[in-house]
Amino acid sequence: MLMQSNEMNLQMAVVPQNFLNKMEEKLEKLESILRDKSETEINSQWIESVKIPKQLGISQKTWQTYRDKRIIPFSQIGSKIFVKRADLEKFMLSHYIESKY
Repeated sequence: MLMQSNEMNLQMAVVPQNFLNKMEEKLEKLESILRDKSETEINSQWIESVKIPKQLGISQKTWQTYRDKRIIPFSQIGSKIFVKRADLEKFMLSHYIESKY
């Protein structure tokens, strides 16, 4: 059923409650898919090697040692080195120290 208000030219529709419930479920699923996709895209981003020491708060020499010992995975194309954001996050989580409280 369609109703129209002359004051603001506003149209409204009356729909069954189960239709609204199904639409809400579908929207929640869609939100979840988009959230997961965004997280996946962020984690698959590549960071240039020159930015890593600053992000980790380490020296360039320490970063070189990490690469030599393969502590954090990386890709090298010519002289350019890249690290996946997800691998950096994994490294940080592996060094996470829980609170005593």
